[in-house]
Amino acid sequence: MKAFAYVNPANEKEAVAALRDAGVAMPIGGGQDILARMKDYITAPDRLVNIKNALDATITPVAGGLRIGAAVKIVDLAENAQVSRLYPNISAAAIEVGTPQIRNQGTVGGNINQRPRCWYFKNEEFLCYKKGGNRCFAPAGENQYHAIFGNDGPSHIVHPSSLAVPFLAYGAKFRVVSASGEREVAAANFFTLPTLQNVLKENVLADDELLTHVILPAPGTARHGHYEVRYKESHDWPLAFATVILKMSGQTISSASVVLGAVAPIPWRSEEAERALVGKTLSEATAAAAGEAAVRGAAPLSRNGYKVQVTKTAVKRAVMRAAGLRTV
Repeated sequence: MKAFAYVNPANEKEAVAALRDAGVAMPIGGGQDILARMKDYITAPDRLVNIKNALDATITPVAGGLRIGAAVKIVDLAENAQVSRLYPNISAAAIEVGTPQIRNQGTVGGNINQRPRCWYFKNEEFLCYKKGGNRCFAPAGENQYHAIFGNDGPSHIVHPSSLAVPFLAYGAKFRVVSASGEREVAAANFFTLPTLQNVLKENVLADDELLTHVILPAPGTARHGHYEVRYKESHDWPLAFATVILKMSGQTISSASVVLGAVAPIPWRSEEAERALVGKTLSEATAAAAGEAAVRGAAPLSRNGYKVQVTKTAVKRAVMRAAGLRTV
């Protein structure tokens, strides 16, 4: 790989300064994503900025919710008792990430900000939109794992983060810092669909900005369901998954949050499924109706039509888990 400088900042201020005072500088946390891209000649930074010791690695109660440092390891998120009690869908997503080795190395911030897993993007021989080229190879190529929503192009990747989906569903905000200050961005506004103007990015972060915290609001009283579908139980990427959060008024669903993963270039909120749930009582029939509603408007490519049924099933079973009903 290309030679690069390596910086070990001690705090946030030093970290954002190190990102700014270089040619192409990039942060590194657990390193599974960026190091693989460097070895595959996809990414070639002039400087790597180690943020593991610079960013917060704690989970702290705040205003009835939680403040999660970007440097928190995924295993610590999965095993945290407060996260499990207040936000069980986050725990469910975290424990499904990678393997035990990956969860013990990977960080929350790294999972949120990882780059696409598309094999055309990962192969140095293909100069796709995501690498500054002028085409996406997926529509006419091997697109089994690509998007079925948000398919207006120009890129047809699926967002690779497992944690981003429940964070969005729970209404999280992301704290972002740069040398010029800090800001909070709602998770719903953080991820960006690809356009010709921003196709090189998957989120709103500027090159000199760092995501430092995930801030979760108080969850209130709700029912929670999370369901993932993958080829194998060992290390594998989901084909599709769904996070469902339901607030109840007696036996009736008063509000619903349904967010899908691995089906679009961003974590995909399904307003159709939410509308199918609100005002209904919890039952298997209601869950099935939500699954049907969730896939309205799906636009599969030539080889990923199966994802429509998989997504439908994931939503149905996530709702059933929220209802405490048995899933096969």
